[in-house]
Amino acid sequence: MSMKRRFRSALFLPASNARALEKVRDLPCDVVILDLEDAVAPEHKATARDAAVAAARRGFGARTLVVRANGAGTPWHDDDLAALAATPVDAVLLPKLDDAGQCGAARAVLGMDGPALWAMIETARGLLALPSLATGAATWRLEALVAGTNDLALDLRCRPDAARTPLIPHLAAIVAAARAGGLVALDGVLNAIRDEARLTTECAQGAMLGFDGKTLIHPSQIAAANAAFGPTEAERAWAARVVAAFADPAADGRGAIALDGAMVERLHLAEAERLLADR
Repeated sequence: MSMKRRFRSALFLPASNARALEKVRDLPCDVVILDLEDAVAPEHKATARDAAVAAARRGFGARTLVVRANGAGTPWHDDDLAALAATPVDAVLLPKLDDAGQCGAARAVLGMDGPALWAMIETARGLLALPSLATGAATWRLEALVAGTNDLALDLRCRPDAARTPLIPHLAAIVAAARAGGLVALDGVLNAIRDEARLTTECAQGAMLGFDGKTLIHPSQIAAANAAFGPTEAERAWAARVVAAFADPAADGRGAIALDGAMVERLHLAEAERLLADR
């Protein structure tokens, strides 16, 4: 998956909700995740799967399109993967991934030319699998790690406050594994859809931790995520100054130069170029 794509806002939608599938075509989210798992009742699983396939064939424009399958071991998992193997989606999201081997099993069904894999980290065992996911990502075409904060908190039996204090080390571990494997990292959802202040704070926190974007459950959350994940005007201005400074002939052959009262190195130049490429 091209890292030139944006992943600031990844909106979950029940695949069984035809109205939502139409509405999202006019929304400014970067990623659409059609959900076959938590948001769909057992009696509607097959219908939702068919709806997801039909919607994917219509396309969602330039957005990254992902379908969250039902988890391994459920009655619907195998049928979900079989249906999605030949469906034009960018990725299949595996929920509650407990073991890196589940990526290999999913890839065997999807085929090497099928959709990429995304993995949700929402169990204690999933946290322990992070190193294996990072090292094996290329083998399975695993392209993203998604924090499933609600289920993770339940599995860990922790009690997150508004600042998500007990989850911070685990969120940081997800980001570290993503960076080690060259993967996209997405922060977990915020259920309090009417708490705009908390959403703004949580998006800023996720960006500070290094996430590329945030998963969302309501269209009203898109604007905050798009604003938080991505360079600010001040960061763009800094990046432009860094690039210009290293382009100066006086910087030829130098590994570090002084700029704005601080030393900047070639690693800062690489980051500056990345920021300026994020349009």
